[in-house]
Amino acid sequence: MNAPIIDPLQGDFPEVIEEYLEHGVMKCIAFNRRGTLLAAGCSDGNCVIWDFETRGIAKELRDKECNAAITSVCWSKYGHRILVSAADKSLTLWDVVSGERITRTILQQTPLQARLHPGSSTPSLCLACPLSSAPMIVDLTTGSTTVLPVSVPDAGNGLVPASRNKFSDGTPPFTPTAACFNKYGDLVYVGNSKGEILIIDYKTIQVHAMVPVTGGAVIKNIVFSRNGQYLLTNSNDRTLRIYENLLPLKDGRRALDDLEATHKELNGVEKLKAVGSKCLTLFRDFQDSVTKVHWKAPCFSGDGEWVVGGCASKGEHKIYIWDRAGHLVKILEGPKEALIDLAWHPVHPIVVSVSLTGLVYIWAKDYTENWSAFAPDFKELEENEEYVEREDEFDLVPETEKVKESDVNEDDEVDIVTLEKDSAFSDSDMSQDELCFLPAIPSPDVPEQQDKGVESSSKLVDSNHSGSPLSEEAGPNGRATNHASSPLEDNSVADDAGGSRMKRKRKPSEKILELQAEKVKKPLKPSGRLSKVKNKSVADLDNGNGFLGDDVSD
Repeated sequence: MNAPIIDPLQGDFPEVIEEYLEHGVMKCIAFNRRGTLLAAGCSDGNCVIWDFETRGIAKELRDKECNAAITSVCWSKYGHRILVSAADKSLTLWDVVSGERITRTILQQTPLQARLHPGSSTPSLCLACPLSSAPMIVDLTTGSTTVLPVSVPDAGNGLVPASRNKFSDGTPPFTPTAACFNKYGDLVYVGNSKGEILIIDYKTIQVHAMVPVTGGAVIKNIVFSRNGQYLLTNSNDRTLRIYENLLPLKDGRRALDDLEATHKELNGVEKLKAVGSKCLTLFRDFQDSVTKVHWKAPCFSGDGEWVVGGCASKGEHKIYIWDRAGHLVKILEGPKEALIDLAWHPVHPIVVSVSLTGLVYIWAKDYTENWSAFAPDFKELEENEEYVEREDEFDLVPETEKVKESDVNEDDEVDIVTLEKDSAFSDSDMSQDELCFLPAIPSPDVPEQQDKGVESSSKLVDSNHSGSPLSEEAGPNGRATNHASSPLEDNSVADDAGGSRMKRKRKPSEKILELQAEKVKKPLKPSGRLSKVKNKSVADLDNGNGFLGDDVSD
């Protein structure tokens, strides 16, 4: 979308449901870097890649060994790889263009979330957050795992404090821990169950800083903004918090060493907190003070100016949008279906949400026409005004234009090949071949039916389907259809319905049968009728004694 056309006074956030996507039961979604492709993980273990420009399915990644639901999907930096985590404890790395599986790793616990290393175009490392284990770095090539620390030991004995509650076998319970890479992937930020944010060097498995969260509630989600300047956390106390990142985007590990050198007089937890205060500072917090709802899948907008969070209440599909200053600007209310995941488009003011029923809703902005954005000298009038034309207004060369001299050299060649660097993707390496679109694969045509009756019956089936509740909603909502449905299934449905309609067509009513018999009998014996007519006079016909009342058997 062209930036000059957008009215800055309207706000760049979505307002209405533009359409929705349907393919199986989708559970999680993720945009690629440019927002041209949308990956969705399904409950049957498949990963569907949608072309977001055409709203059609570009590719479907099927793993014969995985039938469990997908828990998360993640794109590589330049879009050539997709990492899929599933409920069967598997991590699968796919090649997007070829649709082939690269590696498959089985963990000991179910990964709720998995993120590829953001610093490489072909990453082999990922950060996995299992259901009942500490976050770990997984080498997808070798399958080796490195567990990250989730707490710091006490200053007294150097041991991690024991948990109060324990399972029946004596092992302490483990709350799922949130973790994410920073912008360039040299540090990992972990939010634990004690309400602390730990900054960890995953190479040395060492905690370098700790930032306590107000209230000490369990941290359920943690995510960085696209530019890496802000960190968003979702805590169990129903509050979203934004922290400003004080570390440099690059060489954050070196900056931590410098901060540690300035606090040599401190040790243990005090030193970690002192360093943490120089790494993150609380910028803003968000909560619904009236309903006190829990939040789900919070994230930033593409430019980091907006914060979005989904309502975690059952049976409600509400999306709250705040500006970064903390003001609630919009509440999007969808259908009576629980929200399980959402994502903001990297470039456009579009939010995509996933409902419990497996539908993906696309929320977009309801734009109003603003013609002055296309022509700066265009003036909108509330009512008619009398216009007085200038004296040279309709001259071939007006006097006002004669004075102006153009600075544009009309002989210069226009460069239409070189790509200008977009500020939204300032860290892109132009030497890398980024995958933005997938080639369209034509679907096979349905074989033509030799029986015309079957063709007509299939049309009747289509007309009946158009009256379904889903298709009635397709008109106003512009629903995107399922482009990946099997043509064999469609044919079977059409054949079954067509057979029943053919039976009804071959058994007409008795009255129709009589009329058809009369139409067939009348033209069969024209000679007898004509001979009767020849023997009749015109007067007899005028008197009503025509051949229609005569016995045909003569």
